[in-house]
Amino acid sequence: MQFAGQRTTLDFKPLGKPVNLLVRLADDTLPSPGAIFTTKITPQKTVEDGIPERELAKFLTEEVFTPDTIITGYNSIRFDDKFIQHLMWRNFYDPYEWMWKDGRSRWDLLDVVRMTRALRPEGINWPVTAEGKPTNRLELLTKANGISHESAHDALSDVNALIDVTRLIRDKQPKLFSFLFKLRDKREVKTLLNPEHPAPFVYSSGRYGSAHNFTTVAYPLFLTKKGGCLVFDLRQNLEELLKRPEDPERPQKSNRLLDRLYPSVKELAYNRCPAVAPLGVLDAGEAWQNIGLTRETVEANLAILQKHPEIIEQLKQEADEDVYEGKPADVEGALYDSFVPDGDRLRLSVIREATSADDLADFHPNFHDERLPELLVHYKAHNFPTALTEAEAKAWQQYRVARLSRQAPKFLAELKTFEDKGADSFLLEELYLWYQSLVEYDS
Repeated sequence: MQFAGQRTTLDFKPLGKPVNLLVRLADDTLPSPGAIFTTKITPQKTVEDGIPERELAKFLTEEVFTPDTIITGYNSIRFDDKFIQHLMWRNFYDPYEWMWKDGRSRWDLLDVVRMTRALRPEGINWPVTAEGKPTNRLELLTKANGISHESAHDALSDVNALIDVTRLIRDKQPKLFSFLFKLRDKREVKTLLNPEHPAPFVYSSGRYGSAHNFTTVAYPLFLTKKGGCLVFDLRQNLEELLKRPEDPERPQKSNRLLDRLYPSVKELAYNRCPAVAPLGVLDAGEAWQNIGLTRETVEANLAILQKHPEIIEQLKQEADEDVYEGKPADVEGALYDSFVPDGDRLRLSVIREATSADDLADFHPNFHDERLPELLVHYKAHNFPTALTEAEAKAWQQYRVARLSRQAPKFLAELKTFEDKGADSFLLEELYLWYQSLVEYDS
């Protein structure tokens, strides 16, 4: 619903004017009330002032994600980038080229902040929660360091704050910063993290928890079919993990050993800019103490791990299995099912270049990809509804009603929770009106 960005030099000096856009929420979607109460942006506001999604996709492709650009955010690889991938998919652009083609790359500062806090915290004020636990929330990090952040969770305000935080880390810990900056390139990660010549390494990840500054010493086990590496947390004793009863607070998805041992065993993706470093970085300052580990513990747990090659072999067999997770309810959610065949790419360019209903009314391509005919119907319904045939319009309306019906129970339950807490009455009313305009109208 909102996109913002600011181009900078490699020294993080702003170049040109910032971008701050609202994007219209489609009339087949009930938004997350929690998101609305955080951003204060209502669906009605996006309809009034926003641009269509297809215009955002075109703008990003032609004006923002230009050659040799480094796309940088805060938790962006796990969160924001997924939205961009699906945005591109819904609008018939390649979902991935914007991340790598023509010298482009991406970087995520969240794990950089985590590793800096754990290994080289000097010169930066680090916030904690009311309970005294470490926290790296951007709005608290800026406050602790006197950085202007006038409207947390407003996209442009967050962007400007992140630029200042990035510059702060670069200035205070330039050596670590420069090292992690290079890990945008997966080849650099593979050089450090090679299962053919395995060695313990330092790894910062949100999966490792705040108690030890989200950082541990891990060990590479083997490459996965997805192109990553399965790693083991050497904070853990494998034999004790295997004896551990199931945690009722964290029910397992399956009986697979991979799921039972998670997150002590997890996949590290080479292409997601992981914050990793050689073990030697722990020898400076109080780094070992900061992550709550000793070299003796690491060596002992590594020796135990290496005594159980049969466990590693079982993990490898499970990791190589294709686990069917079910067909997505929406074709928009089927992005990761497969890549679009080359034979369909020319047809996609015709759709992208359409500027009116007439351009698509008689366009009925014989797609090879079975997902694309339905996706085209949805695209026309969102952008050029008069291009729909009678049969397509009927199918679209049936889909739309079913989608809203699936979303309604969770939407109303969450909205009722905010209402019971005395949340902003204007936002409550706007969300109820949005619901009524979509769901009750259809009924």
